[in-house]
Amino acid sequence: MTQPTQLSGLRDLQGRFDAFLIDQFGVLRDGRGPYPNADSALAALKQTGVRIIILSNSGKRSAENDRRLAKIGFDPASWDWFLTSGEVAWQMLAAEATKAQGGPARRCLLISRDGDTSPLGGLDLERTATGENADIVLIAASEGDIHDLDYYRNLLEPAARRGVSCLCTNPDKIMLTAEGTAFGAGRIAELYQELGGTVRWIGKPFADIYAAAIDFLGHPNPERVCCIGDSIEHDIAGAAGAGLKSVLVKTGILAGSNTQQLQSLFAEHGASPDYTIDRFIW
Repeated sequence: MTQPTQLSGLRDLQGRFDAFLIDQFGVLRDGRGPYPNADSALAALKQTGVRIIILSNSGKRSAENDRRLAKIGFDPASWDWFLTSGEVAWQMLAAEATKAQGGPARRCLLISRDGDTSPLGGLDLERTATGENADIVLIAASEGDIHDLDYYRNLLEPAARRGVSCLCTNPDKIMLTAEGTAFGAGRIAELYQELGGTVRWIGKPFADIYAAAIDFLGHPNPERVCCIGDSIEHDIAGAAGAGLKSVLVKTGILAGSNTQQLQSLFAEHGASPDYTIDRFIW
């Protein structure tokens, strides 16, 4: 693998790209709030005339994330669209429901955070609290900072035993919280597979979310589209799989990682970024 180019700031990329797909958590913010100067850096990048999609492995729909980012101080004019894995999954489920009109509502075991039921809003799905009678499992978020994996094992095992299909709308295996890191929704989905269940993954690094983003951009030259993220497994590998360029930001889940550790992760996931940057600054 070629060695990535170290950037001093995003200004080093001026003129090289027409569009950017930028991760949210670990790049623009963490579980406590925005990273210093990330809001002004995002605004400065947008002012160069590029198109920007905030591309997030969030189980929540796009509009809710859009409002949340603006609420913590980011200017909504700094991006053209906020696309989440939860939005992609919702659109898929809505299309499936349209094709199956006339039948009874399916029972959904929803795994989310803070009692959030928005992933089911407007869908012909009835929430159930148990895997014993679920027709589908939807893993949208994790409360790994509250519950251990055994809690989720007991919840999911009856559904996995019955062969219930599962949709994971947040593939991140590690999440950032106000207290640090905890296991994410992706780890819960892995557990479901370990229990014998089948999972369909929606979000980075998988193809559906990139296809939606590229379609929104009007299918530009992939050499002129750059992804910015803090996860080698999700952001960098996802960009490589979609044929796009990438920047690895050394914040978020990789904060404190040394060069040897990063090289090991590049090899493990078979993907290396084109650029690295210490943090999201102009």
